[in-house]
Amino acid sequence: MTGDLGNQSFDIGALHAAYAAGLSPAEVMAEALRRVEAAGDPGIFLHLRGAEALQAEAAALPPFDPVAMPLWGVPFAVKDNIDLGGAPTTAACPAYAYTPAKDAFVVAALRAAGAIPLGKTNLDQFATGLVGVRTPYPVPLNAIDPAIVPGGSSSGSAVAVARGIVSFALGTDTAGSGRVPAALNNIVGLKPTLGALSNTGVVPACRTLDTISVFALTVPDAWRAFAAAARYDPADAFARPVPAPPLAGPPPVLTIGVPDAATREFFGDDVQAASFADALARLEQGGARIVELDFTPFFQVAEMLYEGAWVAERLTVVEELMARDPDALHPVTRQIIGAGARLSAADAFRGIYRLADLKRAAEPAMAQVDLLCVPTIPTFYTVDDLAADPVGPNSRLGTYTNFVNLMDLCGIAVPCGPRGDGRPGSVTLLAPAGRDALAAAVAGTVHRAASPAMGGTGHPLADARPAATGPQPGEIEIAVVGAHMSGLPLNAELTSRGGRFLRSAATAPDYRFHALAGGPPARPGLVRATPGASVALEVWALPSVAFGDFLAGVPAPLSIGTVALDDGTSVKGFLVEAAGLEGARDITHHGGWRAYLAAQG
Repeated sequence: MTGDLGNQSFDIGALHAAYAAGLSPAEVMAEALRRVEAAGDPGIFLHLRGAEALQAEAAALPPFDPVAMPLWGVPFAVKDNIDLGGAPTTAACPAYAYTPAKDAFVVAALRAAGAIPLGKTNLDQFATGLVGVRTPYPVPLNAIDPAIVPGGSSSGSAVAVARGIVSFALGTDTAGSGRVPAALNNIVGLKPTLGALSNTGVVPACRTLDTISVFALTVPDAWRAFAAAARYDPADAFARPVPAPPLAGPPPVLTIGVPDAATREFFGDDVQAASFADALARLEQGGARIVELDFTPFFQVAEMLYEGAWVAERLTVVEELMARDPDALHPVTRQIIGAGARLSAADAFRGIYRLADLKRAAEPAMAQVDLLCVPTIPTFYTVDDLAADPVGPNSRLGTYTNFVNLMDLCGIAVPCGPRGDGRPGSVTLLAPAGRDALAAAVAGTVHRAASPAMGGTGHPLADARPAATGPQPGEIEIAVVGAHMSGLPLNAELTSRGGRFLRSAATAPDYRFHALAGGPPARPGLVRATPGASVALEVWALPSVAFGDFLAGVPAPLSIGTVALDDGTSVKGFLVEAAGLEGARDITHHGGWRAYLAAQG
């Protein structure tokens, strides 16, 4: 395929469809460079790879196979605090620059999956900031409205995606740098569980809180890049294995926590408040149960990020440079990081104790919900606003982001449709560590429900619904018929062990269903019998390593056996021993546990 590629969307689904039809990756690399030039924005990239190198890497790809190489021929960008072999890493500080001999661990994983790096992108110096203007280089222009700040610290990466120059881009996220720029540029920003993506080859900001993040035009694209990069790295002392299964739909029943009226903060931006309320209404229309929570403990955690020990952690990265050449740092960056020198080891321990207390205070709220939904940003700020006050607006942009890594949550920022004034709306779904797949699944439903244009490209949102997926290697399917179903009291026994929802289903038509005596919680019992009927259930996937622990907690007279489904397949699932039916009520006519509970009022 040859010809004008100016209208070719670079979302991965569209790009792979074009490759299947004959487009060559060499043409895409040439088009990506043309788009950089057409953007007329010298602030996006700090280093571009040459056309010859890009063409050679494209030519070296094996025949198109998106299964073997899920990112085959996909152009991406790399934030310039992440190593790309042979290209300078500056962290937006020329005096700090070095040229690494090899790629960062994550960059190497993405290239192995077929992705091709276009170059290195601009950032707030040393990843310190949420605004994108703390750089000695030209400031990238926001892809939606150049009067608005681009967001930071991953400014260039977000703008490169939003302009359609690359399919996805790597950022980093300590305080919100992978989410705030996504909101400001109308794109998706996936912030993984800490340790899921290796930080080997990354210039740290706060090493204990840093993660590489992913910007993309769609949730499935962000997830595809994350899944390709989520490889355990034993060389990274903070790495941990985190599952990245194929993206599926969310469970049918979810409880979502949101800030209550007293702790919602929009700094007078009523349009942003209305946008958030609209997003919550759409979640409710989709079946979610919204629970309002007092967010005070979360905000108190957020205040600690730049007022305590973690500022001193930033100092460890640049202490020698600041002592030798303080003018090498951006004035605002120097002011913020320099405050760390006034903190003592005793201050650090006091901060650790305070954080533990606040996390404990937030536990009751977190226990009520499956995940949280917050505005990604409370309001918008312009470049002029930052010129007048370099610190205040930056702090306010972190209202709903600064607490996340300190509390070991994962999250994904997603567009939720234009606000009443046309500016992009965005919410962030947050979940406990390891539940990245749940947050992404819900984010996908939010994005599709709003269906905004992708970034600043003008292209309509790609129809990229997740395909139904079965268990992955290392997982066991299990059918649940009662209190372990989504939204019910014992569901946490699955989710806390890494369980994930696969699908709603029903038994073969030869089962009887009973409400067992005892409780709480109330439990049903399923037994195969004739005559019988189909009984509604949910099929979940549970990691094999957790199955034994789960099984040990199943109380008599319940047991795990083989359950026949109405599609002719069978899975492991809950059954009841005959002796357990003493005192039980036959509720088969209700067709399932949810229907039975609803009938009880």
